[in-house]
Amino acid sequence: MKELNKVLGVSGETFAKNYLKKKGYKIIEQNYKNKLGEIDIIASKDKTIIFIEVKARDTIAYGRPSEAVNFFKQNKIRKVAERFLIENKLTACPCRFDVIEIVGQELNHIENAF
Repeated sequence: MKELNKVLGVSGETFAKNYLKKKGYKIIEQNYKNKLGEIDIIASKDKTIIFIEVKARDTIAYGRPSEAVNFFKQNKIRKVAERFLIENKLTACPCRFDVIEIVGQELNHIENAF
């Protein structure tokens, strides 16, 4: 089951990355990691840095994928993003946090999700 989730996650991130590129986003980094955690995709568009969490599921039997990005997950992403901005001397740049949820072949991009 865990291996299946990993495959679904990787294919979801690839699907999301291709979608973002078609929409004019520049992918800065994928699977950025530091000691605090990981961010699936970091992109830029219109001089804004966008930190994107990708959640993919086969069905919504257990709820929408975006519902998994709860308060604790949001805080973790914020801390990882802050470290990224500091490391790359980008603290003066505007940024936002998006969620891309994928159910089957359906993609929903939630801008400014949190």
